[in-house]
Amino acid sequence: MTDIDLVRLNFSPQSLLLLNVVLGFVMFGVSLELKTDDFKEALRTPRALVIGLLGHHLVFPAFTFLLVLLMQPRPSIALGMILVSSCPAGNISNFLTHFARGNTALSVSISTLSTLTAIVMTPLNIAFWGGLYAPAQPLLRQVAVNPLEMFLHVFLLLGLPLAIGLFVSRRWPRFTARAQKPMKIFSLAFFLLFVLAALGANWQYFKLYVGMVVGVVLVHNACALLTGYGMAFVAKLPERDRRAVAIECGIQNSGLGLILIFSFFDGLGGMAVITAWWGIWHIVAGLSLATFWSRRPPSLLTA
Repeated sequence: MTDIDLVRLNFSPQSLLLLNVVLGFVMFGVSLELKTDDFKEALRTPRALVIGLLGHHLVFPAFTFLLVLLMQPRPSIALGMILVSSCPAGNISNFLTHFARGNTALSVSISTLSTLTAIVMTPLNIAFWGGLYAPAQPLLRQVAVNPLEMFLHVFLLLGLPLAIGLFVSRRWPRFTARAQKPMKIFSLAFFLLFVLAALGANWQYFKLYVGMVVGVVLVHNACALLTGYGMAFVAKLPERDRRAVAIECGIQNSGLGLILIFSFFDGLGGMAVITAWWGIWHIVAGLSLATFWSRRPPSLLTA
């Protein structure tokens, strides 16, 4: 069996360009659904918003580093864990929060702001925490990740589509109202098909190594959800806000993670396999938790 740290997954430059474009369309579709009123409502409780962002971009990456020290996984798997924890909220977090009877307006605000701040925080977290983990340092030196280059890459993938979407929704509200649903369905469906095709092209590696990361991802994702809920609980936020913060911390933009791995880490096997499995598992875990919460109205629980 080839060492997972030596595996480089197959992904052509043309495929990577297409994946970049697809993720841009996904973020554009998400931004069409944003309304000023959503942010105004969330800003009425700024404490919850700040806790969500701190949990996402500071506390969870720090916990991930501690988890890496505790579990001592392969260097590429450790880097994959750090990269996933550095990504902003995933695209389905708002839907899951709504299904879980959480504060959807707060969820939308955390998602959007975590995406905007990710332009800076994602490259910083990867460079900082990855550089602190000694076994992963040779891999970082080998690929020579440039934080500024990654910043520009993340800005083009996230910041620009969001800005264009917000401009379009404000300038042409009628078109936006008609385009929201088709755009969302098309972009998410196409993105899912593309990721599945990428997995299919590298199925021999995924099948060979996924067993190495199943347990790691389960524990890592549970830590993400507990980080969000625990911080919100300690801050004595209402139950609806706790659910929103938990889901925002537990659902990561693994699509962005995969693009960064293929763009900056040469498709490094351990990173790619753990990020791909995260993309599958966090949907399973998120839906399971949301289903459980959907049967427990927040009003029946103590704040």
